[in-house]
Amino acid sequence: MKKPVKNLFRFRLVQLREEANLTQKQFAAAVKISNSTINRYETGIREPDYDTLIRFADFFNVSTDYLLGRTDKK
Repeated sequence: MKKPVKNLFRFRLVQLREEANLTQKQFAAAVKISNSTINRYETGIREPDYDTLIRFADFFNVSTDYLLGRTDKK
Protein backbone atom coordinates (compact mmCIF):
# COMPACT_ATOMS: atom_id res chain seq x y z
CA MET A 1 0.00 0.00 0.00
CA LYS A 2 1.35 3.39 -1.00
CA LYS A 3 1.96 5.75 1.91
CA PRO A 4 0.73 9.32 1.63
CA VAL A 5 3.41 11.93 1.15
CA LYS A 6 3.44 14.34 4.05
CA ASN A 7 1.84 17.63 3.05
CA LEU A 8 1.08 16.48 -0.48
CA PHE A 9 -2.49 17.48 0.34
CA ARG A 10 -1.65 21.16 0.29
CA PHE A 11 0.02 20.93 -3.12
CA ARG A 12 -2.89 18.98 -4.57
CA LEU A 13 -5.39 21.47 -3.17
CA VAL A 14 -3.57 24.41 -4.77
CA GLN A 15 -3.24 22.52 -8.05
CA LEU A 16 -6.93 21.64 -8.20
CA ARG A 17 -8.01 25.15 -7.23
CA GLU A 18 -5.78 26.71 -9.89
CA GLU A 19 -6.95 24.21 -12.53
CA ALA A 20 -10.50 25.34 -11.73
CA ASN A 21 -9.36 28.97 -12.21
CA LEU A 22 -10.46 29.92 -8.70
CA THR A 23 -8.84 32.32 -6.28
CA GLN A 24 -8.60 31.29 -2.65
CA LYS A 25 -11.44 33.69 -1.91
CA GLN A 26 -13.68 32.22 -4.62
CA PHE A 27 -12.95 28.67 -3.53
CA ALA A 28 -13.56 29.54 0.13
CA ALA A 29 -16.96 31.02 -0.75
CA ALA A 30 -17.87 27.99 -2.87
CA VAL A 31 -17.13 25.50 -0.07
CA LYS A 32 -18.36 27.83 2.71
CA ILE A 33 -15.07 27.99 4.60
CA SER A 34 -13.20 31.14 5.53
CA ASN A 35 -10.51 32.38 3.19
CA SER A 36 -7.97 32.33 6.03
CA THR A 37 -8.69 28.65 6.66
CA ILE A 38 -8.16 27.81 2.97
CA ASN A 39 -4.89 29.73 3.16
CA ARG A 40 -3.80 27.68 6.18
CA TYR A 41 -4.61 24.44 4.36
CA GLU A 42 -2.64 25.53 1.30
CA THR A 43 0.40 26.60 3.33
CA GLY A 44 0.39 23.43 5.42
CA ILE A 45 -0.27 25.19 8.72
CA ARG A 46 -3.53 23.33 9.18
CA GLU A 47 -5.08 20.10 7.92
CA PRO A 48 -8.79 19.54 7.23
CA ASP A 49 -11.05 17.26 9.22
CA TYR A 50 -12.70 14.29 7.50
CA ASP A 51 -15.90 16.13 6.59
CA THR A 52 -13.97 18.98 5.00
CA LEU A 53 -11.72 16.59 3.11
CA ILE A 54 -14.78 14.86 1.67
CA ARG A 55 -16.31 18.24 0.77
CA PHE A 56 -13.15 19.15 -1.17
CA ALA A 57 -13.06 15.79 -2.95
CA ASP A 58 -16.70 16.15 -3.96
CA PHE A 59 -16.17 19.74 -5.10
CA PHE A 60 -13.25 18.83 -7.37
CA ASN A 61 -14.68 15.42 -8.30
CA VAL A 62 -11.58 13.55 -7.12
CA SER A 63 -11.04 10.88 -4.49
CA THR A 64 -9.91 11.59 -0.97
CA ASP A 65 -7.03 9.21 -1.68
CA TYR A 66 -5.90 11.55 -4.47
CA LEU A 67 -6.06 14.58 -2.17
CA LEU A 68 -4.05 12.74 0.47
CA GLY A 69 -1.43 11.49 -1.95
CA ARG A 70 -2.32 7.81 -1.68
CA THR A 71 -2.85 7.61 -5.43
CA ASP A 72 -2.06 9.69 -8.49
CA LYS A 73 -5.37 8.76 -10.10
CA LYS A 74 -7.92 11.52 -9.62
